[in-house]
Amino acid sequence: MDDADAEALRRQRLLSQVGSPIVVEGRLWGAMTVNAYEELPRDTEERLEKFTELVATAIANSDSRGAVARLANEQAALRRVATLVAQGTPQVEVFWAVGEEVSRLFGTDQAAVGKFDPEDRSIDLVGLGRTHERWELQDWMASAEVLRTGRSARADAKGWAAAEGPTAERIRELGLVSTVASPIVVEGRLWGAMLVASTAVLLPPDAEARLEKFTELVATAIANAESKSEVAASRARIVAASDEARRRIERDLHDGAQQRLVSLGLELRMAESTLPPELDEPRRTIGRIAHDLHETVEDLREISRGIHPAVLAEGGLGPAMRALARRSAIPIELQAVVDERLPEPIEVAAYFVASEALTNAARHADASNIELSLATSNGSLLLSIRDDGVGGADPARGSGLVGLRDRVEALGGTIEIESAPGEGTSLVVTLPLDAEPTRE
Repeated sequence: MDDADAEALRRQRLLSQVGSPIVVEGRLWGAMTVNAYEELPRDTEERLEKFTELVATAIANSDSRGAVARLANEQAALRRVATLVAQGTPQVEVFWAVGEEVSRLFGTDQAAVGKFDPEDRSIDLVGLGRTHERWELQDWMASAEVLRTGRSARADAKGWAAAEGPTAERIRELGLVSTVASPIVVEGRLWGAMLVASTAVLLPPDAEARLEKFTELVATAIANAESKSEVAASRARIVAASDEARRRIERDLHDGAQQRLVSLGLELRMAESTLPPELDEPRRTIGRIAHDLHETVEDLREISRGIHPAVLAEGGLGPAMRALARRSAIPIELQAVVDERLPEPIEVAAYFVASEALTNAARHADASNIELSLATSNGSLLLSIRDDGVGGADPARGSGLVGLRDRVEALGGTIEIESAPGEGTSLVVTLPLDAEPTRE
C-alpha cells in the first residue's frame, strides 16, 4: 500500500480491514474486502471466504456462459465463411466476408486480409468496407513480425507512438491502439496475414488463436482460386496452341499445296490450247483433268477456310461473319456485326462458335431462318445466334458444343444454350475483351 492509500484510510478513521482472495477456476481473479471503524472479529476471514467462494462460482458461471456464446458466434461465423469457400466465391469477396465476420467477433471496425510483397517489403490490405490499401512494413508492426517469423504476432500503440513515415501516420490517423496478425500459409508458403485492430482497448489474449481459425479458410480460398487460375491458363494455352496449329496448316495449304495445284492447272490449260485439232480426244482428256483439278482446288480452299479462314486473319470478325452467312445453306439475318478489330483470341473464338452453331443448325435443326448478331458492351463481345428449328439440342451429348464451351471458358467467357423441343435453339456467348492480341 502506498502512502496515498494509507493516508486515505486514516482520513476515514478505519481501525481494521480484512481481505479474502477470489479464485476463479484456479486463477486469482480479485479480492473481497471488509473495512471497519472497530476491531473485526477473529473469524472474519473464515466467514468472508465463504462469500468469496460464492462470488467465484457466479463469476465462473458468467464467464462460462460468455465463453459458450462467444464460441457459438465464432463457429457460426466460420461456417458462413466456409460455405463461401466451398461455393467457389471469388477470393476478394471471401476477404470482405472474413473482414466483416472478424470485426463483428472482436467488436471493432478494423479487420483486413493482407498479401505480402517481400521484395517491396509491403503488404496489400483488402479490408472491411471493401477498402484496399498498400502499407510499407515497419519493424514495429505485427504483420512485419509475421513476415519475419511466420508466426502470429501483436503490437500496440507504444510501438508506433513516436514512429515516423506514412504507415505510422496512417495508423495514428485510424486511432489504433492494438493490433494482432496471424499468418496465411497457402500450400506451404507464407502468402500474407489476417489482421485485426482495435481503437478502444487492447485485444484479448486469445486473439491470435481465434484469428488463426479464419486464416485457414482464407488460405483454402486462395489455394482454390489459384488452382482455378492455373487450370484456366492451361486451357487458354491449349486453345492458343490449337489456333496456331490451324493457322500454320492454313498457311501451308495456301502457300504450298493450293499454289502448286493452281500452277498445274494453268500448265494443263496451256497444254490443252497448244494441241493440234486432230488430237481431239487427248484435248478433251486434258480439259477434264484440268476441270477436276480446279474442283479439287476449290475443295481444298473450302477445307482451308474451315481450318482457319484467311478472311478472319486479314479482315477481322465482321467480314468473316458475312462470309459465313453467304455460304450458309439456311438464310441468315445479320442483325448486327462488329467491324472493328478485336483481340485475336476473341475473334477466333467468336468465329468458331458461330461456325459450329451454323453447322449444327444446318445438320440437325431443320431450321428455315437464323438470326445472328454481334455487339460490344461493357468491355465484352456479345454473340447471339437463334434459329427456328426443332430444338432439343443437348450440350452434354454434343462434343462440338462441349468444345465450344471449353474454348469460351478458357478466355474467361460464358456460353448459354437454350433449346427446348419445338422452340428452336438460342446460343448466347459473352467474351471479355481484355485478352491481348497476338497477331503476327
